[in-house]
Amino acid sequence: MFKSRSGGQLVVDALEVHGVDLIFGVPGESYLPVLDALHDSPIRFIINRQEGGAAFMAEAYGKLTGKPGICFVTRGPGATNASIGVHTAHQDSTPMILFIGQVGNDFIEREAFQEIDYRRMYGQMAKWVAQIDRADRIPEYIAHAFQVATSGRPGPVVLALPEDCLSAVAAVADTRAYTPVQASPSLSQTARLRTMLSEAKRPFVLLGGTCWDQKACDQITQFAEANHLPVGCAFRFQDLLPNTHPNYVGDVGIGINPKLAQRIKDADLVIAIGPRLGEMTTSGYTVFEAPVPKQSLIHIHSEATELGRVYQADLMINSGMKEIAEVLAHMEPVDASAWQHTVAEAKTDLLNWQKEPAIFAQENAPLNLWQVVQTLQKLTPADTIITNGAGNYATWAHRYFNYGGLRTQLAPTSGAMGYSVPSGIAAKIAQPERTIVTFAGDGEYMMNGQELATAVQYRAGVIIIVFNNGMYGTIRMHQEREFPARVSGTELHNPDFAALARAYGASGEAVLRTEEFAPALERALAHTREHNLPALIELRYDGNLLTPGASLLTIRKAAQDAGK
Repeated sequence: MFKSRSGGQLVVDALEVHGVDLIFGVPGESYLPVLDALHDSPIRFIINRQEGGAAFMAEAYGKLTGKPGICFVTRGPGATNASIGVHTAHQDSTPMILFIGQVGNDFIEREAFQEIDYRRMYGQMAKWVAQIDRADRIPEYIAHAFQVATSGRPGPVVLALPEDCLSAVAAVADTRAYTPVQASPSLSQTARLRTMLSEAKRPFVLLGGTCWDQKACDQITQFAEANHLPVGCAFRFQDLLPNTHPNYVGDVGIGINPKLAQRIKDADLVIAIGPRLGEMTTSGYTVFEAPVPKQSLIHIHSEATELGRVYQADLMINSGMKEIAEVLAHMEPVDASAWQHTVAEAKTDLLNWQKEPAIFAQENAPLNLWQVVQTLQKLTPADTIITNGAGNYATWAHRYFNYGGLRTQLAPTSGAMGYSVPSGIAAKIAQPERTIVTFAGDGEYMMNGQELATAVQYRAGVIIIVFNNGMYGTIRMHQEREFPARVSGTELHNPDFAALARAYGASGEAVLRTEEFAPALERALAHTREHNLPALIELRYDGNLLTPGASLLTIRKAAQDAGK
């Protein structure tokens, strides 16, 4: 006979079976039996300050480790707050499982206190949404949740846990640990891929998506080297190839190098391995024409339903990244004499694109953000993880920082603000031996900056760099382009971020001039290493320095000259 256990204990035991080591969440009375069972479990429960921060941390953990990030929140308001992390996990193809305390089955469908039908609420955001109404089925549901979250295109799963189910007792066996399932390319598909590559004159490789590990990245690098292929990385997947590698020629996303965009448009064959080819990666579906691109296109993706969704590729291969990388690494190289010179040309274009922008000299700026990134590159290890949320400030990382390889970039392809601070903290908790640097805009920081208290509580020594220009910069940029000089709803009155950090128990200082940054960064690095506590550096700079390519005033003038 199996031992009788409460529903709460069955939940925790199932999580242990599947190898969970961290849970992020905000406690709620709706799942007290789970919290009680965690008291005697080796699983760490990271207490967050708001469910949005908890969900972002779980998503970042999933992105960093490849294992489902686990988040627990209470019903109603807790679930709605957490939805932003679920949406990010969906758009970013990140494995994640959100557990929500739910009203008891005896109160269901009465609009009881904080009751929501989560199947309807999360239906479009998650791969699977379910409610566990019987304690004896808890192991089954949780095993299925892990399977769904990690197989094919990874993504979020939501499980609702009624209170009476968690307090009920059942005698049931544990399941086995989950095993992710991915498709593999057929022999005929790989043969056709090689034939198409051998017939090309201007091929290009585009990497993206999830389900990569270091071996797969190494094997794809081997494939690119053997066939002398230029490689670009999709929006916010820049870490799939070390950016200093000769074959890496830039990121394909927002603010793409115009020469790189043209190179892709002029290619006669694009091999897209992993990316969905969504709006951001394709520059609003312009790099490739939809639905039939003018380039020959080989699209390889882990989810069959994603293939042909927007683009009718010449060859569509449903395959996991590890599976296709293994095949391509052992494929006999083709004659690359027709295009091998393009790798060096594209690399030169990238290096020119990364040179110091003229805007700092033109504006006589006291704080040079390009130099800030160069200093950061020089003083941090190659495996440093850079995290950021959404905003113009992220361009300074995306364009000018050379990511060191797999799992050195954590950023939301969903464009979610508020992601930077929670993701940096989650990364430091999950991998405390690594240096973690978070880029955060001033408006973006304020959305989840309270999670700095979580970093202090768990001694997560993340370094947070706040870009303070006193505005919602991205929206202001669009505003000036469409309605020049009519500022509305984009100005910010900010706190003293450095002082606020010190109030939380972190170190904090403000930088106003270029020469002040290197000493401040060295102090922050030393502080995080010696005390295992976070450090914040506030960059106070002129809001006119909106982007590397144009100031706010030049954007305004161009719009006015155009008659807007």
